Amino acid sequence: MIRFDYAAPATLEQASALLLARPDAPSLMAGGTDLLVEIKEQLRPVRLVVDLKRINGLDGLGIDADGALRFGALVTARRLETDARVRERWPGLHQAVTELGSIQVRQRATVVGNVCRASPSADTLPPLIADGAALHVWAPQGQREVAVEDFFTGPGRTVLRAGEIVLQVRVPAPAPRSGRVYIKHGRRLAMELATVGVAAVVRLDGAGRIEGARIALGAVAATPLRARARPKRRSSASGQAQRCGNTRPNSRCVPAGRSTTCVRVRPTGARWSAC
Repeated sequence: MIRFDYAAPATLEQASALLLARPDAPSLMAGGTDLLVEIKEQLRPVRLVVDLKRINGLDGLGIDADGALRFGALVTARRLETDARVRERWPGLHQAVTELGSIQVRQRATVVGNVCRASPSADTLPPLIADGAALHVWAPQGQREVAVEDFFTGPGRTVLRAGEIVLQVRVPAPAPRSGRVYIKHGRRLAMELATVGVAAVVRLDGAGRIEGARIALGAVAATPLRARARPKRRSSASGQAQRCGNTRPNSRCVPAGRSTTCVRVRPTGARWSAC
């Protein structure tokens, strides 16, 4: 293992000052399940590790007055996995955290750490994007909010500026008559990186017809992708809807309404699940 300096600040101001004062590859640490392995294997040129565990207020997990889920930078995957409110109201996110490594890893790994690592194959990213989640980012000059879908610029790269720290994640309350799911495809059933991960949130109207949908994909490009809707142009889509009988979804068909949700992925030859 390479030698590095270690600091455990007690405040956000101290942590930010350490990051700004040491431009020689500083790294924040919450759970450390990825960071420490990468340091040991000399995969990351870290010279300073800034541990966030002594900073108060980063381990909160709760429901806001408007029904949104809010959890801090030190909340582990295991805490979300065992929270009945998350399991019942955000089942896509719940499924994703159960896919994250082993139970031993989930006891230490944080969801914010999984997000900030910015791996294209990270399990938590598609459901957070599909749910419309946002990150609350702190800096000495003030706070800002960044949508999870706008947070990534490439493998291991984000829009965070020097000295900024992600404080917490806010996931909007589920809309009435909506459902959500996360599906992961890999070569093994457990302890596996996603070959592709898909999260979907579907909302129905009062008649049971699809009113809206958000779909996000992981491990198919350099960053997670949000599928965008575009108008129907091909008669085959209309024909499919007619064959389904109406615009109500069922186990065999999710018919097209006024638009067809689609995304175009251009393979580059890279294996994004390895990033």
